[in-house]
Amino acid sequence: MFGLAGKRALVTGASSGLGARFAEVLAAAGAHVILAARNQGPLSEVAVLIAAGGGSAETMTLDVSNPASITEAGQRIGAVDIIINNAGITNESRALDLTEADWDKVIDVNLKGMFLIAQQGARAMRDAGKPGSIVNIASILGLRQAGGVLPYAVSKAGVIQMTKSLALEVARFGVRVNALAPGYVSTGLNNEFLQTDQGRSLISRVPMRRLGEVGELDGPLLLLASDASRFMTGAVVVVDGGHLVSTL
Repeated sequence: MFGLAGKRALVTGASSGLGARFAEVLAAAGAHVILAARNQGPLSEVAVLIAAGGGSAETMTLDVSNPASITEAGQRIGAVDIIINNAGITNESRALDLTEADWDKVIDVNLKGMFLIAQQGARAMRDAGKPGSIVNIASILGLRQAGGVLPYAVSKAGVIQMTKSLALEVARFGVRVNALAPGYVSTGLNNEFLQTDQGRSLISRVPMRRLGEVGELDGPLLLLASDASRFMTGAVVVVDGGHLVSTL
């Protein structure tokens, strides 16, 4: 059902973390994956891992905060079948300590850059007469609040609304636009935090009483990327262990 043989997929922010995982999952499902990020070194390592697993991948330098870089990348790859719009950053300053530069950096990457990637990808699909799937990586922080992540939360809320608005406009061209909104996922980067009192308190507020595992995003990702979701657009798929429905 989730087979992607013969499909070409672009994954932004593919050099590490969730982006690298998403790329590996798509490649394992049969897609040829274009790995995109600012730094080629880590991208090459991901490409080697994909090849070792029998998958197909290539790398491409892309800075989603630079519109010229996005245009150049689009001219190089043309219309793809799948876009996983994943590149993102955060800033953990408290709201009253944020600088304008802090704000602009997060919004430029997480919202403006994500829109420009989706816009260019949808245009290419339309012009090629090629149906496709765009998956914007949002977050439960676009739907609820937490302290110390104001520009990140605002950007992800914007991603959710951008997903719905763009989906409305491009559905007539056979282009689907959906969002995947993960909750807190256990990674090597947050293991130390999870051992703190604050980390344990966070886990206690998740109805399932645990954080997600990276692999638990595989199925939802493949659903949105593949033809299994061919009648879905403008949807926000939340994967959070029930965190959003927890009591206040």
